[in-house]
Amino acid sequence: MMHVNIVAVGKVKEKFMQDAIDEYKKRLSRFCKLNIIEIKDYPDDKSPIEKEAALILPHLKGIIIPLCIEGKELSSEEFAKLILNQSEITFVIGGSNGLDNTIKSKGTPLSFSPMTFPHQLMRVILTEQIYRAFKINNQESYHK
Repeated sequence: MMHVNIVAVGKVKEKFMQDAIDEYKKRLSRFCKLNIIEIKDYPDDKSPIEKEAALILPHLKGIIIPLCIEGKELSSEEFAKLILNQSEITFVIGGSNGLDNTIKSKGTPLSFSPMTFPHQLMRVILTEQIYRAFKINNQESYHK
């Protein structure tokens, strides 16, 4: 079974967002093992992304996909192809200050939009898109 890791800076504080993530995690359980790793954030620090990067690095496994605005944008179908036949993939979501270049350089950066999203909401969007990708790859209804 495929391993999908989401390494995310900060915690999800809103119950409604955590409920959505939990729902997609439950739905994904038949397709993959989803592991969400929360990294401490340093919102008031002068150089937070370097500290966060040091905590993120040990968790990078398999294909690395840092999420950042300068990454490549994909359609849902292209995203599904990206994860097809992988044994392990790790997505990285930065905190409010973004991701350090050492993390971005470890993989293929991906952008979901030129817009900026709160990191908590990005977890919901990412888990939904991972679920959608598995449904596409298994030719199951849901996608449209």
